[in-house]
Amino acid sequence: MKKNLLRVSAMSFALCICFGLASCGSDAQKEAPAAKAASTPAKSADALPNYRYVDLDTVLSKYNLAKDYNEEMLRMQTNMESEVKRHENSIQSFASSMQKKMQNNGYLSEESYKADQDKINNMQANAQRSVATLQSNFENAAMTAQKTVNDSIEAFIKDYNAKKGYDAILFKAATLYINPDLDITSEVVEGLNARYNKVKK
Repeated sequence: MKKNLLRVSAMSFALCICFGLASCGSDAQKEAPAAKAASTPAKSADALPNYRYVDLDTVLSKYNLAKDYNEEMLRMQTNMESEVKRHENSIQSFASSMQKKMQNNGYLSEESYKADQDKINNMQANAQRSVATLQSNFENAAMTAQKTVNDSIEAFIKDYNAKKGYDAILFKAATLYINPDLDITSEVVEGLNARYNKVKK
């Protein structure tokens, strides 16, 4: 609930600045005579507020670190699906052989049938354990990747803003509307990739 409230507060703050609502003005502005307020010239179009925004979806799609992790996740998913298919084929093949053996009266004793039944049960149990391990590894890798990418973006933006001195850097998704002139997404992506490529070398 606290997180949602903070998000709403951020959206309200952005709307107040973008649209210049009277309710977001200072006390001095509220007390000023109406005639004086009406005669106040509009701000220059070049005078941008001291905050910027980033489109996180674009950053994640273009940041090389995120792209590398995404490719790694896809490989892990493909390997997991292949392993599942391998187990399915093996179990299905053995089940088919048991079925044919039964139809041809190939089981000469109850013990021989029970041995094959135990074998296929073990195959199924091994398959479940194997897939569960792969699934757990995939989920852990995905969480690690997400945290690494998020921490990397946050650290870069802090360093970036230490030089720029903006009052705030918002995520576009936290706003209903925001002036496109305040978009620094391309600049952030360029900086992130320059830093990542340098480390990667």
